[in-house]
Amino acid sequence: MTQLKNDVFLRALLRQPVPYTPVWLMRQAGRYLPEYRETRAKAGSFLGLAKNPELACEVTVQPIERYPLDAAILFSDILMIPDAMGLGLSFVAGEGPQFSHPVNHEEAVAKLAVPDMQEMQYVFDAVKLIRHELNGRVPLIGFAGSPWTVACYMVEGGSSKEYATIKTMMYSRPDLLHRILQITAKTTCEYLNAQIHAGVQAVMIFDSWGGALADTYYQKFSLAYMKQIVDGLDRHYQGQTIPVIVFTKGGGLWLEDIAQSGCDAIGVDWTVNLSQARQRVQDAVALQGNIDPMCLFADEQAIRAEARRVIDDFGVVGKGGHVFNLGHGISQHTDPEKVAALIDEVHEYSRAMHK
Repeated sequence: MTQLKNDVFLRALLRQPVPYTPVWLMRQAGRYLPEYRETRAKAGSFLGLAKNPELACEVTVQPIERYPLDAAILFSDILMIPDAMGLGLSFVAGEGPQFSHPVNHEEAVAKLAVPDMQEMQYVFDAVKLIRHELNGRVPLIGFAGSPWTVACYMVEGGSSKEYATIKTMMYSRPDLLHRILQITAKTTCEYLNAQIHAGVQAVMIFDSWGGALADTYYQKFSLAYMKQIVDGLDRHYQGQTIPVIVFTKGGGLWLEDIAQSGCDAIGVDWTVNLSQARQRVQDAVALQGNIDPMCLFADEQAIRAEARRVIDDFGVVGKGGHVFNLGHGISQHTDPEKVAALIDEVHEYSRAMHK
């Protein structure tokens, strides 16, 4: 593998000295870019794109070609794991993901098993292609969904606003839900390790729906299984340290608990004050975030001011510990020029603030 030319992102995650605050954006390879939409049309469908290593490589690298970002993130989807489990994933226009075989009764739960990683070989092939195409320009991030978040789709059979089916299972048959989460956690650990072996240089666990849980239930049904994954990862592979980011959207009240998971960094959404977050976790882990994605619909002056505010909130630049990002994924309706202004301001302002 080619030597990294820019390792600022990795150093920030490991709380090592950096010359500026690194930046990447959740969903940076996506529908807001016209070049992505062209490639997506060529693929014919979202799954066609995600399961084609060459095209997945193409869209992963597109934002790196356009912007001076400090990391690339693998183009894939958190639902590739239940798809490999044989739950019949499809994407319906205007409705999002759907499973033809949801795991919402005892018989279905009993049948659930860890799939062969060969079922997701297209992901690992994509990682190898992307590493080659990046040629050391920036690190590559691999990822997976948290067991709880993935289970929400598996049990509900698709997207949900109230999580009624899975929460009913959680309260009335916790044994069934724990079995789903145990199998999903084991699969996720194997899946992320396979990504690491293929070449990713950091991994992120997306707990998009952890914030829907009540206190104590978050710790038992989401965080406990993310900790299992973190504990099982090959964090030191072929002489390289692989940093781990854990991100629970809506998880600001549990920062202290998340910091105890063994992760290197916590992703935080826009409801969190970075200065207070640092005090709460006592700089034991790095922080990633946390500008509101909707800020990118403002004018350039407002975007630049908001970028400066986030950097100021975190504090002194130079000692590491902060990766600038959105508080969640970028909107498909975002103007690419606004993204350019944000990235420019993060780099320029943080260099000026370096101490």
